[in-house]
Amino acid sequence: MSNAYRMSLPAVDVSTAPPRVKEPLEEARKRMGMIPNMYTRMANSPGMFETYLHGYERFRKDSGFTPAEQEVVFLSISAENGCEYCMAAHSVIADTSSKVPRDATEAIRGGTVIADAKLRAVAGLTRAVVATRGHPAVEDVKPFLEAGYTERQVLEIVLAVAVKTISNYANHLFETPVDAPFRAREWKASRRSAA
Repeated sequence: MSNAYRMSLPAVDVSTAPPRVKEPLEEARKRMGMIPNMYTRMANSPGMFETYLHGYERFRKDSGFTPAEQEVVFLSISAENGCEYCMAAHSVIADTSSKVPRDATEAIRGGTVIADAKLRAVAGLTRAVVATRGHPAVEDVKPFLEAGYTERQVLEIVLAVAVKTISNYANHLFETPVDAPFRAREWKASRRSAA
């Protein structure tokens, strides 16, 4: 987007950050071996950063989805929102930590149909929730419930949408550069399909 607004706020420097954001930035460095560029941008708004971290943690711990299903949710949201940073980061996480089948990750990245029926149901409902702004059709929810998921997990998808929308939109505003560990899985929003 040539006329898109780009934030001019600098990345937060952990060495001079206020304690409220310094602690989670340092924790990220310990846990991941790096501080993601996304975090150093989001930390400009401590409330947004804390909300993102808390919601992300709650979804990971309490959603009832497997790590692979969680990653499919995050990838589906990020694809629908066209977030190049999160698509790269979550594709690497899908490959290395969450163990999403590569063909499923590639289907989400390419906007094609996921072969695995359960993951397809998760991705389909997730994309429908984003695309309809929380008004999915019965036809969107039915395959999800028939695949063995629950209505509570529909709400967990809403939580994930809220969390990822925070990071996706912040990345859009900052045009956050993809960190070196995620560059092998870079993705361009122009490849995104409405599928």
